[in-house]
Amino acid sequence: MATAEYAGFVVRRARVDAGLSGAALARKISISPSYLSQIEHNNRVLTSQLRARIAEVLGIDAQRLTVEPEARTAAALVDSFAEHAELRALSVAEVRFVADQLPGVAAALLDLSAGRRADRERIDSLEARLGGDREDLLGPPMPYEAVRDFFSVHHNYFDGLDRQAEALVAQLGIQPRGRYDALRNHLTALEIEVAEASRSEVGGQRRYDPQTRTLRVARELRPSQKAFQLGSQLALTVAPDLIDEIVETAPFRDVVTTRLARIGLANYFAGAILLPYGEFLAAARRVRYDIEQLAEEFDVGFETVCHRLNTLQRPGDSGIPFAFVRVDRAGNLSKRQSATPFHFSRSGGTCPLWTVYDAFSRPGQVLRQIAEMPDGRAYLWIARTVSSGGSGFRSAHKTFAIGLGCDLGYADQTVYSAGLDLEDRTLRAQIGMGCKVCERPACPQRAFPFAGRTLQIDENRGQLYPYMHESDQD
Repeated sequence: MATAEYAGFVVRRARVDAGLSGAALARKISISPSYLSQIEHNNRVLTSQLRARIAEVLGIDAQRLTVEPEARTAAALVDSFAEHAELRALSVAEVRFVADQLPGVAAALLDLSAGRRADRERIDSLEARLGGDREDLLGPPMPYEAVRDFFSVHHNYFDGLDRQAEALVAQLGIQPRGRYDALRNHLTALEIEVAEASRSEVGGQRRYDPQTRTLRVARELRPSQKAFQLGSQLALTVAPDLIDEIVETAPFRDVVTTRLARIGLANYFAGAILLPYGEFLAAARRVRYDIEQLAEEFDVGFETVCHRLNTLQRPGDSGIPFAFVRVDRAGNLSKRQSATPFHFSRSGGTCPLWTVYDAFSRPGQVLRQIAEMPDGRAYLWIARTVSSGGSGFRSAHKTFAIGLGCDLGYADQTVYSAGLDLEDRTLRAQIGMGCKVCERPACPQRAFPFAGRTLQIDENRGQLYPYMHESDQD
C-alpha cells in the first residue's frame, strides 16, 4: 500500500548529511528543485516512491526518511504537556511542528518534563516514608521506567549482544528443540553445573550460586523457558564486559536501576539465542509475520515471538517496526516497547477502545484492529491472551493480553491484513493515548475530560461533563 506523509525535516537532514544541495538531489531523483523545496518545507507530502528513490540516491535505508522518530517525540510532548497547566492550550499541530523542525528544543523539553516527573515521584516517596505507609522506597523512583526508556532510546536493539548471541548459536549448532541440552552442555564446558529443582526450592525460575558455580533451574518450566534461563545466565558469564559497556552509556547510576538494566540486557541476549536474528527475520518474512506459525517453528510462546519481533531493528536489515505491549485485566502495562511512533501515555492511562482489552473476553483468539490516533496516524494491532502458572487446582495462574502493532503502511506485509480494507477510514477505531491527553471530544468511553480543554457544565441538561450520557446518571 502506497503511503505518503509530511517529512520535510528528515529529508532535508538526510540531504545535508550527504553533502548535497537541493538542486543536486532534485536532479538525481528527476524532480524539479521547487518540488523538492516544497517537500522539505512540508508543503507537499513525501510519497513512498519518492522516499525509495531518495534513499537509493543517498545510499541509506528508506526507513530513515520517515518521520517516525519525530512523530514519537511529538506524542511524548503531548503526553508531557498534559501535566503542565501552562502548556495544555498548545495544539497538536504546534507540538508536531516543534518535534519536526526543532528536535533539539523538543528533546530539551522532554528532559525538563522527565526531571519534573522524577522530582514529583521523589516527593511522593518521601511523603510515604515520613508517613510510615511504605518502608521499601530505598532506591531511586521508578527503576523499571528508567530501564524501559533506556531500551527505547536504543530502539530495543543492541547490536553487539545480538550478533554475539547469533554467532554462539551458529558455533554450537543450536536447533530450536535441542537448545536446552546444547546450552546446558556449553555451561558445563564453562564449569557451571546446571541442576533442576522445584520452583519453590529454587525460589523463582532460576538461581545461580557463584561460590559453587551451580545454576538451579525450575523443573516446572517448559524446555524453551529453561533454555531462556540458561541463555540469560550465559550472557552474564560470557558477555559481562559488553553488558557493562552498554549500561555505562545509560543516564542512571543507582544500584537498583543498574542491576535491573543488566538483567534486561542478559534477557535480551537469551532471547537472541532462542530466536537468532537472521534466521528468525527470514522466517518472519517467509510466513508474513504469522506469530503462531513462528511460535511453532521455533518452539517458543506467543509472547516470546511478539517480544522478539519488536527488536528486529538491525541497521540495513530491519524487520517491520512494531510496538509491543503486555497488559493485565486491570489495565496495568507490565511491558511496553515501541519501535514505532505509537506512544504509551504515562499520565492519561490507556484507551478502553483499544483491542488489547477485548482479548480478555475472547481468550486464546487472535483479534485484529485498525486503530487511528488523534494525529491521524493509523496502526494495525493484533492481540491475544496468554496464560501461565503451575499445575493443580490451587495453583496460581497469570493471564495477560499481548498486543503487537505496526504502522498501517506496513500492514500489507503481514498475514493479519488479509480481508481488511486498509483504505476505508470509516472502519478505523478512533483510539487515543488516554483520556487526559486525547482530544476526541465525542468519545463515548471517556473517563474524564481532556486535560487541555476547559470543562463545560450545562445546567439546563444536568450534565457535569460533556461526555456523560443520561444513562450514566441512573
